[in-house]
Amino acid sequence: MAKALSEILADDVRAALTAVLGDAARDADPLIRPSDHADFQANGVLPLAKAVKGNPRELATKVAAALAPAGAEGASSAASATSAAGSEPVATSGVIAAVEVAGPGFLNLTLTDAALAGQAAERLGDPRLGVAPTAVGQTTVIDYSQPNIAKEMHVGHLRSTVIGDALVRLLEFDGRTVVRQNHLGDWGTQFGMLIQYLVEHPEARPAEAEHSGEVAISWLTALYRDARAHFESDAEFADRARKRVVTLQGGDADSLAVWREMVAESKRYFEDVYARLDVRLVDADAVGESFYNPYLAEVAADLEERGVAVWSEGALCVFFEDVKGPDGEPVPLIVRKSDGGFGYAATDLAAIRYRVDTLKAGQILYVVDSRQALHFRMVFETARRAGYLPEGVEAVHVQFGSVLGTDGKPFKTRAGKTIRLIELLDSAVEHAVATVEEKNPDLDADGTRTEAKIVGIGAVKYADLSTSRTKDYIFDLDRMVSLHGNTSVYLQYAHARIHSILRKLPEGTASQVHPELELEPAERRLALHLDDLGATLATVTENFEPHRLASYLYALAQTFSDFYENCPVVKAPTDAVRENRAALVRLTGETLKLGLALLGISAPEQL
Repeated sequence: MAKALSEILADDVRAALTAVLGDAARDADPLIRPSDHADFQANGVLPLAKAVKGNPRELATKVAAALAPAGAEGASSAASATSAAGSEPVATSGVIAAVEVAGPGFLNLTLTDAALAGQAAERLGDPRLGVAPTAVGQTTVIDYSQPNIAKEMHVGHLRSTVIGDALVRLLEFDGRTVVRQNHLGDWGTQFGMLIQYLVEHPEARPAEAEHSGEVAISWLTALYRDARAHFESDAEFADRARKRVVTLQGGDADSLAVWREMVAESKRYFEDVYARLDVRLVDADAVGESFYNPYLAEVAADLEERGVAVWSEGALCVFFEDVKGPDGEPVPLIVRKSDGGFGYAATDLAAIRYRVDTLKAGQILYVVDSRQALHFRMVFETARRAGYLPEGVEAVHVQFGSVLGTDGKPFKTRAGKTIRLIELLDSAVEHAVATVEEKNPDLDADGTRTEAKIVGIGAVKYADLSTSRTKDYIFDLDRMVSLHGNTSVYLQYAHARIHSILRKLPEGTASQVHPELELEPAERRLALHLDDLGATLATVTENFEPHRLASYLYALAQTFSDFYENCPVVKAPTDAVRENRAALVRLTGETLKLGLALLGISAPEQL
């Protein structure tokens, strides 16, 4: 796997620092950063000079002399630069063309053209583009999407599903074993109401032929609406529904059969939504709340025995010194309610035990909106106290903001209702039809529709993923499907344009790097940006921030556009230059395709 130029420079600067200062600098961080004044800047001299009580600019001058390449200004000083122990002059990788001391002690570093070309050559054609996995052998359990049985998915499920899917792809690319968990809301008092209504109104269940495929959820939605209305208007029915909950929880065969039917119908619908969104969740990933029912009493008893949970006003609770209500009284995490039932906390704690003990998780991610931050903080702390989350196991609430309408308010229909996710996706595809027709007016209706699905669904996902997940974002389909600005459509068409360029090359043109060639400034900028993919992905996976990858890809497309305007490819002045530029074009296309795939977005070669 290719080592990024920033890493190579860090090794070189560290070697030079050690040559000048000895062991005091052996483990120093050179703090290599991109620079507007050179290719990179090393900022690590200043803190090191402070640590050894030296003059930072004098130290930087000595380090620059040690780094200066043969034949360059300062090379004679480099030849005499020795370590504090009197060792030989420092040997470097040879990627540095020039070193300049700036300001109080910064080092501006310019790379050789050959180094940039060599990096491109090493990455070109590699399925991983030279990026090595860093987390092989580690297991991450990721909990995301979390729809409710017998209810349609709505816009509120979009962010958890899309962000979670992107993180799955990114973490798997980093070498982790990723266990997907779709924590379905498949248990609770509402099922007593639904089952009882269906028992008393069998006509509410449609014929088999009427509820297959994507309409599987429609009769359940109507059932929920009618059952809820009956529950609120008929006290006797409400009483029968509550008794049905007890019957269901007691394992009554008839009640369980109806419940299983609802679960199956809902899962059929969920799978259709996931297929439209092109996310990796499948039925085997679904682990509902009901799965943990057998463990809840055991968890409650264990927490009480350990002294983690105590009884308060008839409920089993966990208290925290720093969690108090407006009246200053402690707000507990309720494990078991005063009526004997178990709350969400018990289920979440049982899930943590299962994920650590059975799934062998070293990391557990919960992709859930930011409104649940306090709940997860309390659950995680409780799990730590009880030993369910041992040292070395990380639990993270990967929280996200809300989806807003163009008016800046929570995204709803004009009637004030929550928008169905299927309707939203259909609308995105319809909006994308106009974009496709504008770009490809000669396409037939079927071709237009096919491309519109790729463009529309990609646009919805990218709009979400290109926004910092902790922030709210405005759902604006007109902007999402635009060919201009930071949209997936812009990136998809940039990728298709690249393949169009490659198809126009003279027959027999190889995508081959020629390190001996001098590079134009636009070629250098493109090569440098391509080399930054690995560092970008490392930041994305470390902080669970897909938007940083989206930003990288958008900047790459812009950098490529500048390159193409200034550096003719098909009409390059020589065959060698054409092959060299073709290599950069192909590597850009491969990088865009990989990056979009890691976000769960298609990148066709033709659009």
